[in-house]
Amino acid sequence: MRLHDLAAALHVPSASLPETEVTGVTHNAAWVKPGFVFVAIRGARFDGHSFLAEVQAAGVVAVIGEGQAQGTASPLPYLAVPNARAALADASAALAGHPSRALKVIGVTGTDGKTTTSWLARHLLREAGLSTGLLSTVGYELPDGALRHFPAHFTTPEAPQVQETLREMVKAGAQAAVLEASSHALALDRVRAVNWDVAVWTHLSSEHLDFHGTVENYFADKRRLIERAPFAVLNADDPWTAQLTGVAPGETTYSTEGQPADWQAHDIEERLTGLHFRVISPLGPFEAALPMVGRFNVANALAAMAAAARLGATADQLRAGLACFRGVPGRMELLPDAGSGVRVIVDFAHTPPSLDKALSTLRTTTQGELWVLIGSAGGRRDPGKRAPLGEVATRLADHAVFTEEDCRDTPLADILREMERGAREAGQTNFVSIGDRREAIRQVIAQARPGDTVLLAGKGPEDTLERATETLPWNEVREAEQALAARS
Repeated sequence: MRLHDLAAALHVPSASLPETEVTGVTHNAAWVKPGFVFVAIRGARFDGHSFLAEVQAAGVVAVIGEGQAQGTASPLPYLAVPNARAALADASAALAGHPSRALKVIGVTGTDGKTTTSWLARHLLREAGLSTGLLSTVGYELPDGALRHFPAHFTTPEAPQVQETLREMVKAGAQAAVLEASSHALALDRVRAVNWDVAVWTHLSSEHLDFHGTVENYFADKRRLIERAPFAVLNADDPWTAQLTGVAPGETTYSTEGQPADWQAHDIEERLTGLHFRVISPLGPFEAALPMVGRFNVANALAAMAAAARLGATADQLRAGLACFRGVPGRMELLPDAGSGVRVIVDFAHTPPSLDKALSTLRTTTQGELWVLIGSAGGRRDPGKRAPLGEVATRLADHAVFTEEDCRDTPLADILREMERGAREAGQTNFVSIGDRREAIRQVIAQARPGDTVLLAGKGPEDTLERATETLPWNEVREAEQALAARS
């Protein structure tokens, strides 16, 4: 794409711009390549305009920004826009050829359940015959089904990576895509230029207040997905849904708690083989079996089915798809017991509500005692949830182990002290703190007895562990498997 065509796509005057070829766009000076356009974003700590000399030397052909500050005149063509982050998203989509316009796209947002619902929706669409890609916090997939990860320096995919991934999906023959839309991605316009077909709302609870400030702001940012889609799938059991009804031109609802809804689940049973329930839907009633742990996953299944049905899946395809779903890595993932008789489950639960759901679910199916290992993130990541995590863990489990979970620049002792305080103030004493997560995993699995259940919570599928200034490779499943092997 030539520079003047990109300017026209951004509604910026282009008559005076050179006929320069643009090969990419980024807002990070370390990621520029020859032929790129650089988006100078003014952030809380850095102003992109201070890197203009550096990016020019790296081969940038133009700059996009909200106006040059005094003393930072650009030596390159400068495209002035009202919102730099919005322009980054729009430029990324234009340079990628607007790939989402060639796809049927489902977006999924909410505090908990986003990942499982996204993977379920992807699976159901494939079972219905649609070649489908996936972009989630666990990684991304092209239609070939191989799970891929972004390079380590992309902690979360920015708008250029989102659009490039969608373009990869189209080139690989995808007909549909499922995207997990986090509050950060919505607030920072990383998914602004995605052409949505269906928006799915799971539920809302307090999270990421270090970034959003208030739960109302958090809700408003997540609501953007519903506002941008022509059709919404809404959770009738979530109190926040009352503020979403009627926002999208079309909608359907789901419930597992007996609320009036288009999609309902009745007669829910948790068996050794998984979840069994009866579905009442616009496609008619049918019996469903889902080989997953956790009653709350019934709600995720209803949401995914409603979204897939909107894109053409039939009741028979939905029923067959649920029955062969293999689960999500690190989401209530049941590990082979290596002959120990101990049931070990790896899950991403890291908020008080999600930990409550996970432990409550496991309590109903545990033959022996229930153990939980949990940590809390450091830095500015909502420190107010540490004490509640300690309270939930000790109230619902027989034994709780508090440990590290990406403590970053916060002293681990401070984090553990807060979790212990939450437990003690609730009158609980059934806990111990073990700072090293590997050692904590080995100890809890070694001490559990046959028939017991061990929940390793908080890390799930994450492949790094942030300890002070270090970022270490991490695989929770492998650590658990090694601990089970050592026990045997």
